[in-house]
Amino acid sequence: MEILRTVAAMKTYRRAARGSIGFVPTMGYLHEGHLELVRNAKRGDALAGASIYVNPTQFLPGEDFRSYPRDEPRDLRLLESVGTDFVFIPSPEEMYPDGFDTWVDLGKVTQRLEGAARPGHFKGVATVVAKLFNIVEPAHAYFGQKDAQQCVVVRRMVADLNMNLEVVIVPTVREADGLAMSSRNVYLTPEERRAAPVLYRSLSLAKSLYEKGERDASLIKERMTALLKAELLGKIDYVSIADLNTLEELQVIDRPAVVSLAFKLGKPRLIDNIILE
Repeated sequence: MEILRTVAAMKTYRRAARGSIGFVPTMGYLHEGHLELVRNAKRGDALAGASIYVNPTQFLPGEDFRSYPRDEPRDLRLLESVGTDFVFIPSPEEMYPDGFDTWVDLGKVTQRLEGAARPGHFKGVATVVAKLFNIVEPAHAYFGQKDAQQCVVVRRMVADLNMNLEVVIVPTVREADGLAMSSRNVYLTPEERRAAPVLYRSLSLAKSLYEKGERDASLIKERMTALLKAELLGKIDYVSIADLNTLEELQVIDRPAVVSLAFKLGKPRLIDNIILE
């Protein structure tokens, strides 16, 4: 497994590489969800690579940039265990050198849900992902469905800017009790961890109501909200049922939709979603 720490080294590796690259951008502190993305890359491409970079420009003031969990040796062992061909681990100076002043700033899809709760977050996400795509030049980039809005944003950016790659979305990997795997789950206390599956239960309730024929988005959100409020350790940030492609809120579920929520549970703010096709 090649470990590449500079843009120049990554570009040299890419020039010498034969065949397509499947690429998994990460911020490290990897879990089974990340490894499943790499497995998909290995099945779909000649070479499978990942990046590890905690991107400062997507964190807002007061968020957990400095305390975000990091463990590079552990991450490298995990990536090697699934046959990763290369790992790009740039420094902040490599990604944002002196004088850097170019940003990728999308429109409406970044102004709702997570974008409304975290203004400027997706400007940082889109910029760093665009840079990584330009440096690595993958044929396919693999993202997890757990970050549903990020998937929409990256796909929109790739389409609007005519980027020469395909974005592949992989289903969310969950713990046995339904909790979506996330690097930030490490922040949960034992009591909070026992409460955390309420997110998936509320999403499962929405799916059940939909499968029984309910199409009134407001009614489904009311039922979800009641279930979440019964968990006194947590606080609801938002519950949403939106168009899968535009993230516009729906009154009636008459097209593919994403049911998503954000729930503050102790220190971490947990997000999750399901798709209604």
